[in-house]
Amino acid sequence: MSKKIVIVGGVAGGASAAARIRRLDEQAEIVMLERGHHVSFSNCALPFYLSGMVASSGSLVLMDPVKFKKQYNIDARVNSEVTQIDRTHKVVKVKDLSTGSCYDEPYDVLVLSPGAAPIRPESIQGIHLPHVFTVRNVDDIVALKQYVDTNAVAQVAVVGGGFIGVEVAENLRESGKAVTMIEAMDQIMAPFDLDMAQILHKEMADHGVDLILGDGVKQIEPDKVILNSGKAVEAGAVVMAIGVRPETSLAKDAGLILGETGGIQVDTNYKTSDPSIYAVGDAIEVYNRLAHKTVRLPLAGPAQRQARAAANDICGLGSKNRGVIGSSIVKLFGLKAASTGLNEKTAKAAGIPYDFVYIIPNDKVSIMPGNSPVHFKLLFEKPTGRILGAQAIGKGSVDKRIDVIAAMIAMNADLEDLQDLELCYAPLFGTAKDVVNYAAMVALNVQNGVFRQVPVTAVRSLVENNACIIDVREENEFEAGHLLNAKNIPLSQLRARMAEIPRDRPVYLHCRSSQRSYNAIMALQGHGYDNLWNISGSFLGICLYEYFTDLTEGREKIVTAYNFK
Repeated sequence: MSKKIVIVGGVAGGASAAARIRRLDEQAEIVMLERGHHVSFSNCALPFYLSGMVASSGSLVLMDPVKFKKQYNIDARVNSEVTQIDRTHKVVKVKDLSTGSCYDEPYDVLVLSPGAAPIRPESIQGIHLPHVFTVRNVDDIVALKQYVDTNAVAQVAVVGGGFIGVEVAENLRESGKAVTMIEAMDQIMAPFDLDMAQILHKEMADHGVDLILGDGVKQIEPDKVILNSGKAVEAGAVVMAIGVRPETSLAKDAGLILGETGGIQVDTNYKTSDPSIYAVGDAIEVYNRLAHKTVRLPLAGPAQRQARAAANDICGLGSKNRGVIGSSIVKLFGLKAASTGLNEKTAKAAGIPYDFVYIIPNDKVSIMPGNSPVHFKLLFEKPTGRILGAQAIGKGSVDKRIDVIAAMIAMNADLEDLQDLELCYAPLFGTAKDVVNYAAMVALNVQNGVFRQVPVTAVRSLVENNACIIDVREENEFEAGHLLNAKNIPLSQLRARMAEIPRDRPVYLHCRSSQRSYNAIMALQGHGYDNLWNISGSFLGICLYEYFTDLTEGREKIVTAYNFK
């Protein structure tokens, strides 16, 4: 006997579930109910409409009800809001937003994919003024662009430094607007640790975005935003992008169990506490396989995989729920920034003993066109060496490096596995010892006690306390910029000048990107030195970590000059 499957919500979760069910069951009756005007659109591409990278709003729409009917025999209804679930009679109450009429739609199986709504804090005075926008769907982004263009808005405030906020800020800036980004935390892009996020902060500043950190919005007025600090930010339009809240009211009112994160609780097959109701996408909570706890992960990729797994179970096929690790990437002007797995904050919160390495190798062979540095941070568990996560920022192929780490995490790999991983190589595409291999080798040296390291976050304290710092770059590099109290002993002169290096106090060595300082440490240890530490990230990493805070806070520099080459 054929089933009737009703799906609440479209886009990544609902539309994917509907299409998969149809492929598995040609006889099923499938009804998809979407309260918006578009049942399937590229929500991840919405911000790029602001800059013209996506030329028309119509390009954002992937499928319409007519195509769903013709290609999949799916009854997709837009402007159809589900207002209630009657679990006893297996019926959903539907309001046709075009006519105002209401009707009952029975189901055998119900799939909930209501998504998550942008947060608009009622505590902020002026939050509902007509020039305050959020970005969730095609209508939202069209309304924002029309308002900015029609009213010749020159200055826009973007509140929130997550994915949507960063992409909206970038695309508004690319369209010629003066943009201020306001973030209440001490950094943008929470998947990254602060030492990596500082690179993104500099990129924003370099491209004319006024980035305000550690301050929140208190009040919105027609022409400005008032911050908690009392600072006023001129803005003819405001975009609220401080996060999303799972749309769980339907589930809650129907008596379905919600999890500890506030999302809908589901089992391994994405079935809710009612065996006839499934839930997928941004409204549910999922299991983080690394942190060993439930989380919410509002990303399109996981939503589509959840939809496929739920559809498989509905149609009698099995699926394995491996949990999530959280992989993502964002473009920010000239940089790409990708991450996967745990960062330092989440590893600490999970109580996992860890260490990390931060390296800056080349994206490809140095003599090749387009070569650029990759800032790569790899986290691993102590003492097992199990890979926990990675972050990469650069102009080149950071995505493929993070994809490799994501695959290794999925296979429960350790540093030895990553060190020996055989990857494609040609000078135009990478180096014979790829970034990820190199990171594993450095991490194994740290894990095995071959050398010790300190992070770039500790260098200011070292300088202020007049620690012994040896810069092993060549003299011309040193003169272009160095730490205030560093002594220059180039690697090429090291063995002839060892007597200048003390043995009775800690000594910290660095170069431009760690390789030469590592060689210097190994040479010195070979001559009996046991008081050495390598500065992870070296001078380039130090400059990038210090620059934005120095710029915005006006504090005293710890370098004679920044050098970002």
